[in-house]
Amino acid sequence: MLERVDLASEPLSKDAYKQEYDQLIEKLVVLQQRAVNQGTGLVVLFEGWNGAGKGSRISDLMYNLDARATSVYVSPDADTEAARELKALGEGVSSYYPLMQEYWKSLGERGHITFYDRGWYTKATELLLAQDPSDLVLPKAGARHYLESIEDFERQLVRDGYTVVKFFMHVRKKAQKKRLDRLYDDAATRWRVPEKKLVSTKDYDEMYELYDKLLEGSDFPFAPWVLVNGEDKRAANLQIARTLVSAIEGALDAKAQDVARQESEQERLRVSADEGKREAEDAAEMWSAPDADDSPAVVEAKAKARAQHAFAPESSKFQIVKDYPRVETMDHSLTLPRDEYKRELKELQKRLFGLENEMYQARVPLMLVYEGWDAAGKGGNIKRVAQALDARAYNIFPSPAPTKPELAHPHLWRYWTRLPKAGHVGMYDRSWYGRVLVERTEEITPPERWAEGYDEINEFEHDLVDWGAILLKFWVDVSSEEQLARFEAREENPAKRWKITPDDWRNREKYPQYASAINDMFRLTSTTYAPWIVLESDDKRYARVKALRIIVEALEERLHS
Repeated sequence: MLERVDLASEPLSKDAYKQEYDQLIEKLVVLQQRAVNQGTGLVVLFEGWNGAGKGSRISDLMYNLDARATSVYVSPDADTEAARELKALGEGVSSYYPLMQEYWKSLGERGHITFYDRGWYTKATELLLAQDPSDLVLPKAGARHYLESIEDFERQLVRDGYTVVKFFMHVRKKAQKKRLDRLYDDAATRWRVPEKKLVSTKDYDEMYELYDKLLEGSDFPFAPWVLVNGEDKRAANLQIARTLVSAIEGALDAKAQDVARQESEQERLRVSADEGKREAEDAAEMWSAPDADDSPAVVEAKAKARAQHAFAPESSKFQIVKDYPRVETMDHSLTLPRDEYKRELKELQKRLFGLENEMYQARVPLMLVYEGWDAAGKGGNIKRVAQALDARAYNIFPSPAPTKPELAHPHLWRYWTRLPKAGHVGMYDRSWYGRVLVERTEEITPPERWAEGYDEINEFEHDLVDWGAILLKFWVDVSSEEQLARFEAREENPAKRWKITPDDWRNREKYPQYASAINDMFRLTSTTYAPWIVLESDDKRYARVKALRIIVEALEERLHS
């Protein structure tokens, strides 16, 4: 691809350049404010050769843009601790966080412009150089390739209201050496050019081939590359400004079309639900067929369950286990006598405590996801796991209603920013599955977005597993009858009354919708690398011991095999 860059064009005169550039910048400033008002985010990535002028081009833009809606993230340099983590990863040791975490974490809100001075492609290049840079297509055994994670990241941003613009600043070998030498010879700028960068010019030809393959493999239709002549500052500034103006104009037009499409989908869902009321008796699913004694709320819930199920994908692009769970086949009869519970709980907690120390030294991250019915016992289960751990070694991440900043970011942002450090434990009391459960059932999110959420979640979890995490996903199950008994017990006990809310009672009437959503979740996200595990919790003791046993066995298999 790099051969497409015209490096021999005649430079523009200063006057001609200034007139067009000023007009473009004036237009860009106005468009930025429109983007802020309409919640259209812009991600602008600058990649390219050392000395190609990436930082200067960003500085020229930042001088004119509204700083309140603009941020710049600079990837760590090659001699920093973060870069040493990359080297460790290349040698087969887990980094403290996954490949894409720092870029998710630094992402600005929708409506803002986030500039990345070097980014995920620089990081992928360093990883490839630390391992085997000869192949940019095939992943290592059992793992996805870096480019797959990058493609997922960029696609998810675009789906979620961002426009991704990727610039690659290209210069010839001679021009690169001249610029780096000039910076090094000036005492005021020498700090910007460590000797490693000077030496890198000797590897220009090898890096040219690597960059070319990387660009070709990541020139996605939803986030194409813009190749820039880094040897001509004026031409570069004009090309960049034109591209950004066009990108924001296109994003604002797409935003208007998206609003209209969402309104159409909501109407389709309403019509489908109305049809479901009339035709539900023909449905095979147990949550769609009305009974004679159903209340009007339950009849409506069954109709909506059928309508929402119609939006769910037929299959996943990831491999799903054959024996994934189903709501209607859960076993509610499993129990554990109290004396056996006390004995096994104590033994398993002791083993877990010892394994935690080994896990820390081996830098293995452990992530425990708890989803389940209200009053199923998620919190009590988490407490018994936490009781066996050093308080400094774990975090419990609840998933309350999202905050304003969280709503202004993509759905998975709040979880990419809440990961345990390698060697630590992260426990999630409800999780990213709210996208396909609560947001679907309560009609918070448009159907086309939650329908895309299944594989977005699968992508996220695959990145976690590739990072080295032990990811265990628990569905804490309880029968409707036992749930009702627990609700009533909570209302009668002043010390536990805070645990029961009007929403809990309302959700019982929406059981058909939640059952349908849960079954689709099992069907589409019980992947071979992160399958769902059912904790039968009509007897909480049984569920607690089962969870601990599974956790201990997973750690022993990883650490002792």
